[in-house]
Amino acid sequence: MALRPRDQRSAGLLVWRAGPAGPEFLLAHPGGPFWARRDAGAWTIPKGLIDEGEDPLAAARREFLEEVGIDAAGDFVRLADRRLKSGKTVLAWLVEADLDLAGFHSNTFEMEWPRGSGRRITVPECDRAAYFSEAQALVKVLDYQGGFIEEAVERIRGAKLDPPQ
Repeated sequence: MALRPRDQRSAGLLVWRAGPAGPEFLLAHPGGPFWARRDAGAWTIPKGLIDEGEDPLAAARREFLEEVGIDAAGDFVRLADRRLKSGKTVLAWLVEADLDLAGFHSNTFEMEWPRGSGRRITVPECDRAAYFSEAQALVKVLDYQGGFIEEAVERIRGAKLDPPQ
């Protein structure tokens, strides 16, 4: 039985690296024709649904590997959860890692396109990933995820990398 949106939980990783002008954040761009021409407000932290009984951090790491094709390792710091209008809760961990994105590759999924046509196409879940400065990331990322970036910046600059209470 599928969970109602308000009962769903997703988990993801917000990877950052030290850039020349401050922290830079790794975001992924969703694949498929719906997102093809969208840029500002379309990018996301790599994340996905937590399977029943799955450890949330393990789910975040699994989703990152599926969507970016690179294993992110390091000291994971839990950020404050975000609750969507649908009721779904998104969990995220901050981790410092300067990843070589030349190895980027994403899993794929099948969808009907155009909608209602009966035609099925296979598209990547994410079609690209990139590091962005704080200002760029806040423009690129989905609105509700901006809070993750803002909290991350506070923690990085204040070196407050202990978990939230």
